Amino acid sequence: MAITGEHNSKVPRPAEIDLPDELLRKYNRPGPRYTSYPPAPAWSDGFTRDDLEQAFAQAEGANSDVSLYIHLPFCESLCLFCACNVVIRKDHSAAGGYLSTLRREIRSLTSFISRDRPVVQLHWGGGTPTYLDPGQMEDLFADLSLAFRFADDAELGVEIDPRVTTPEHLAVLRRLGFNRLSLGIQDFQPKVQETVHRVQPYEMTRDIIREARRLGFPSLNVDLICGLPYQTAETFSDTVERIVELAPDRIALFSYAHVPWLKKQQGSFATFLPPDHEKFRIFRTALSRFLAAGYMYIGMDHFARPEDELAHAQRNRTLHRNFQGYSTRGGADLYGLGMSAIGRVGTAYAQNFRDLPRYEEAVAQNGYATMRGYRLTEDDKVRGTVISRLLCHAVVKKAEIGQEFGIDFDRYFAPELDGLKDLEQDALVRTSAEEIAITDRGRVFMRNVAMVFDSYLPKLSGDRPRFSQTL
Repeated sequence: MAITGEHNSKVPRPAEIDLPDELLRKYNRPGPRYTSYPPAPAWSDGFTRDDLEQAFAQAEGANSDVSLYIHLPFCESLCLFCACNVVIRKDHSAAGGYLSTLRREIRSLTSFISRDRPVVQLHWGGGTPTYLDPGQMEDLFADLSLAFRFADDAELGVEIDPRVTTPEHLAVLRRLGFNRLSLGIQDFQPKVQETVHRVQPYEMTRDIIREARRLGFPSLNVDLICGLPYQTAETFSDTVERIVELAPDRIALFSYAHVPWLKKQQGSFATFLPPDHEKFRIFRTALSRFLAAGYMYIGMDHFARPEDELAHAQRNRTLHRNFQGYSTRGGADLYGLGMSAIGRVGTAYAQNFRDLPRYEEAVAQNGYATMRGYRLTEDDKVRGTVISRLLCHAVVKKAEIGQEFGIDFDRYFAPELDGLKDLEQDALVRTSAEEIAITDRGRVFMRNVAMVFDSYLPKLSGDRPRFSQTL
């Protein structure tokens, strides 16, 4: 499966990634995506401003690099599959007030981040960042540039929606120094697009990518979703072929997260979703074709060209996972700005209010908008490291964990090692005295392997659903 490092011996034939229906039924159950550990439902609403400022001070004392995430929540229309925190406004005048609030939050943060600490990563997400007009984007970037010092080789990324992004948007972003574009696509099939209310013809996407290449953007990522209504392996293969022709540098093939208890609009097409075995066929079809086209399977739902920075990071075992997915800038403190934004600073997580009025009110009163957070325990650090290495590298070296945290791995994780036996019998994981390694077929259910090491799941289980299915 084009796994890097010592486990990368060959690219398997499609038959090698077959999973019988009984295994799909057995392991396709709710579970976290582990963009954090502990998962966000375990965080506390009692996380105070003092907790936040202590985390900021700790990070300042460590003089670590800085990563910034800016949440720009506005969209002109609602995509029915979407589970993001968005604000739907056809009238773009709402963006002006939001940007004023964001500037105040930025000013509050600057008192805790010395300019000696370089910003090595910036990401604008949403929502639709290109909902802003080009002038607003320039002003926001100018505010950030005045407040922080950007490293010369900083990774500057932005999510764009081809339906509202203009050549002028792209020209401004490139002039500002953005070097990574992430384009939402999901599926090119008209029936699928109409059902989820995201009509985006292939030609529109193709033209945006051509213009981005002409302007010299070094890295282009596209987002796809498998498991949408009316999708089949056969129809999705047409989308996959077109993606191969467009030749992006990275591909995110997300599994559709059906969470109608959180996003009621998803219930409108629930009866048209592909069954689990068909959803896996869709994923397997795309996986096989992307591998044949020369992409590396980074993990879970990401692919990259062998020369891409993600691929290099996986080969070097420096790949990192955060709230934007896989990242190459591990070790940086992540500060989240904007409605619903999440950060990890020092040994603490913090999330802003998820609704616009409370976010704006909190910033106006306090300069911050923290809704909840969490301070890591020593056990959290150990388990989070194990989970991260499983998801990033598909292998955990017991001696490395033991030396890093001063533990006897086998003794510390005796119940978990026993819990892996079922996965090992199903050939999803391989254990030895030296390591735990996820097999090629097991990479489909990496989250299930990680869940064995999660001490919070029993507390988060119950009648109230919290997570999407692992497939």
